[in-house]
Amino acid sequence: MAITEFKEQVLRYKDRIVFIKLSMPYFSRTLKEYAENEACFMFVNQGEVAVRGQEDYLKLNPKMGMLAKCLNYFFEPTTQAADCNNPVESIGIFLYPSLVEEIFEFDLSTSNHQSTYNLKQIPINQLLENYKASIGILLDHPELADAQIIKTKIKEFILLISKLEQAPSQLDFLAGLFKPQHSSFASTIQHNLYVNLSLEELATLCHLSLSSFKRKFQEVFDESPKKYLNRKKIERAAQLLQSQEYRISDIAFDVGFDSITTFNRNFQSIYAISPSAYRLNQNDQPLT
Repeated sequence: MAITEFKEQVLRYKDRIVFIKLSMPYFSRTLKEYAENEACFMFVNQGEVAVRGQEDYLKLNPKMGMLAKCLNYFFEPTTQAADCNNPVESIGIFLYPSLVEEIFEFDLSTSNHQSTYNLKQIPINQLLENYKASIGILLDHPELADAQIIKTKIKEFILLISKLEQAPSQLDFLAGLFKPQHSSFASTIQHNLYVNLSLEELATLCHLSLSSFKRKFQEVFDESPKKYLNRKKIERAAQLLQSQEYRISDIAFDVGFDSITTFNRNFQSIYAISPSAYRLNQNDQPLT
């Protein structure tokens, strides 16, 4: 995990983490790896963090939390958060089928309910704010958190969030929460075209190994991933260069290159001229 000097406090139930407080002075893109039959909710106490999924890009802060199903996604620093002087502190709640079936005496297999999201922003109202504060107290004072209290707090959260989500019932809410909506391969690629994700990171979002990802990409797009992604980014950059509104360096980063040198080299390989020369040529075109 690409985090430096982070501080972690956890509460467990039957050897599984159910509550966690994480303080991160600084972090780069960090994977939340798929865990079968695990869903979670995330509060942000301080700072701001972005979350990138197959088709989702969410920004979370003290006023906006996240409900997430069991799938791969990345935590990313935002412009505001990419600074050691602006740390991120979060509180997470982890839910597991066996735990919620124990608490509610449900059989989740009896519900076919399917919710229409994988990652969802949840506004933090006063009820959720009060709940978060109570979990914070338990994390700071773990001697207070025996098994019965932990079960009670999990039940309280499920009753609260299912009510806020206007779910048909607690059973349907929980059954839907453990059924991820896997996006198509092509849709995942198109939603992440202009992001500086490595091929390994794109493969992770698609829940594939790197070798399987490359084979699938060639099948779907009839082109290697590196060639296709570079071409699409440069084509988008060429569109943006037709306007004087954006600096060339900003365009390079906006279309997903991590350095202006790499951008210039890729642009020249496709258009045979530099981005600045391309912009000048476009501005010299006669009006029609």
